[in-house]
Amino acid sequence: MITRRPFTLGLLSLGVGLAAGCSGGPARRGGATSAATLLPHAAWDCGLPQGIPVPEQGTLVFEAEVKLDAVYDVGRTPFGLRQAVVTQEGTLKGPRISGEVLAGGLDYQLVLANGVVEVEQILVLRTSDGKYVLLRNAGTGPDGNDLRIVYDFEASSDGEFAWLNTGTFVGRRSIDRNAGTMRFSVYDVSAVNAAGAPVVRIGKPAGVPPQPWDYRHADPSEQRGEEILVETVTLGRSQAIQNGKRGNRNIIPITGGTVKGLINGKVVFGGADYQSFGGGGPPIDARYMWQAEDGEIVIVRNTTNPGIGLVPTFEARVDGPFAWMNSGKYLSSNPGMANGGVSISMYRSR
Repeated sequence: MITRRPFTLGLLSLGVGLAAGCSGGPARRGGATSAATLLPHAAWDCGLPQGIPVPEQGTLVFEAEVKLDAVYDVGRTPFGLRQAVVTQEGTLKGPRISGEVLAGGLDYQLVLANGVVEVEQILVLRTSDGKYVLLRNAGTGPDGNDLRIVYDFEASSDGEFAWLNTGTFVGRRSIDRNAGTMRFSVYDVSAVNAAGAPVVRIGKPAGVPPQPWDYRHADPSEQRGEEILVETVTLGRSQAIQNGKRGNRNIIPITGGTVKGLINGKVVFGGADYQSFGGGGPPIDARYMWQAEDGEIVIVRNTTNPGIGLVPTFEARVDGPFAWMNSGKYLSSNPGMANGGVSISMYRSR
């Protein structure tokens, strides 16, 4: 059974040759890839298709440590071996910035059959000036020993840390399952000249679909069919980013809830509705997870399609009871008010 596991066991099934106690740690000094530029696969280019340099060749921006709320071994999904981590609060400190990492961050790690690691992170910071910063990061590496994360910041353009909106930032992320912590470091590599450095190309196994970065764009002719479930989602206090590099953001943390229908269980703590106003993204972009009564985890994304409404997608274990959610097309109602949050119905598309 796939379920929430203690931190001491949560990463044991990765099978990527990780050292005991951590995953995605610093590059091997003297190893085959430690000094090389990583050329990411086109299907997961992390925003740096020209190559990801060695982070430590840049200038340190900050280091952070956060507590882990939960580690979920989702299992083998259509894209590879999936692990999902939810973070609690933490602190960050650097030469030019300090603040805190807010609870509810998501870290989705994927391990491919050839050992390649891909990561997507969504985190929210509160800097020392009291403003919020959204991070949606993508990372890759030939294995867990040289995992590089490309950091993307959305900060207020009229705040003290508006400089985070520009530049190129690459870093590391490591998970210590014994201590129940995640650490990450961020370097500004804008001035790094990787000319002449060796290059390692990241490959993907044949026949495996790439995990999506974008949300599903439904056909305008799609209509709601059979109702499959109703969820009630409880929400935290909004976190606003004004005049960010992609417009305004209203981030509404997801704190829990229930799911009833063809899947019965709960909405787990973590993630948020990362609302966007001003053309920088969909008005509603909710990222979160369900845990069924049998412990199975389903990763959910529910996103506005202009002129259509909300369109959900799901990721579940391919050999589990909810594998049917990986295929097919689905639509969603708009959120309705519920006690402490919202109520949403989801349907098959026809």
